[in-house]
Amino acid sequence: MPALGETLVRPAPRVRGRIRVPGDKSISHRYAMLASLATGRSTIQGYAPGADCASTLGCLRGLGVEVTVTPGDRPGSATVSIDGHGLRGLQAPAAPLDARNSGTTMRLMSGMLSAHPFTSVLVGDASLSRRPMRRVIEPLAQMGARIIADQDRAPLTISGGSLTAIDYTPPVPSAQVKSAILLAGIQTDGTTTVRESAPTRDHTELALRAFGASIDTSGDGRISVTGGAPLRPFEVTVPGDLSSATFWAVAAAGLPGSEIEVEDLGLNRSRVGLFDVLRRAGADVQVSTERVVEGEFRGSVRVRHNELRPLVLTPAEVPGVIDELPALAALATFGGELHVTGAAELRVKESDRISALAAGFRSLGSEIEEFPDGFHIVGRTRLRGGTADAAGDHRLAMAFAIAALGAERPSTITGADAVGVSYPGFFETLDSVTRDSR
Repeated sequence: MPALGETLVRPAPRVRGRIRVPGDKSISHRYAMLASLATGRSTIQGYAPGADCASTLGCLRGLGVEVTVTPGDRPGSATVSIDGHGLRGLQAPAAPLDARNSGTTMRLMSGMLSAHPFTSVLVGDASLSRRPMRRVIEPLAQMGARIIADQDRAPLTISGGSLTAIDYTPPVPSAQVKSAILLAGIQTDGTTTVRESAPTRDHTELALRAFGASIDTSGDGRISVTGGAPLRPFEVTVPGDLSSATFWAVAAAGLPGSEIEVEDLGLNRSRVGLFDVLRRAGADVQVSTERVVEGEFRGSVRVRHNELRPLVLTPAEVPGVIDELPALAALATFGGELHVTGAAELRVKESDRISALAAGFRSLGSEIEEFPDGFHIVGRTRLRGGTADAAGDHRLAMAFAIAALGAERPSTITGADAVGVSYPGFFETLDSVTRDSR
């Protein structure tokens, strides 16, 4: 019997199937938070089922927001109803707000809370408490919030109130930092501007527009919101999570004879560059955009195996695929090659994602070199198989499992239960797409 948190992954000659993935994490977080600041009830169908997005709902409940979760007829199809309190209408919490392992919850919630006239405390688990928060503390302090944090790490004690609009350029492009500032900015009386030196995912901008905020994204990396206007509630369905779909795309691209189609998938324009990256690596990728809902493109993607080619990702490309890098590393183990630089941000994710990624792939038999800001992985020979430690990181657990499909012998993934952070049904789907090939 495997130990708690361990999963055995057996080699598979191919993967095949038509699947759906859970609702998009990034969108789910943002819709829930903005719904709490709207006036009236919002209904969010297909809300992401993982622990991270549940942490956001837990924090909202702690702020006096009525949240109702209705299970759907299939995994990952729950509907969440949120009765919003209006801008600056949240209630002072009676206890610390626990973001658990969710950096998105902590950083974005910091922006929301900074505009409220009370003191709140944001806490997290041991992993989240090691992650730096200076990038959000600095701009929010400039706006007028008082945030106390030991060595710029959680717990964060936030004393909010009336804020001043700012014009801010983050030193490192970050969708979470941008979002925290914008969530504070919609609750000021002026116009708050964030200037990006490189584009990051724009889910917050699209969600703000859907809720009726006054937002300008006219170009040159400038995003501006004018605060004070009430947000309107609405009903919406969250599309499938592209980052989760990437793991199946990689499996299909890497294993001969494979074909995977992912339906009802989010195809956000700031994230679909991933498919061009997969094509550069040799994959056969067909994307079909079927509709647009509240600015979010959605449709399907079909991926088939093709001969892999070496892939180089430059620092300018990294922000657009930062969450997909572990999956792309797994693709390289199937006979490809990946060289990444400019990804130092990976060291302050749920784990030191560069070191843990290198250690895990090395233990499975991969040839990998670690850099301060990236890595170089070469799939010259087939993986032997072995035991890889996911280090409590959901994306590493899934990346190691996908790579293990191409190994010579079964592999054990320790800490595999971390997939529950974003994709609780991951291993069930893995079984379904490999069931007929073993």
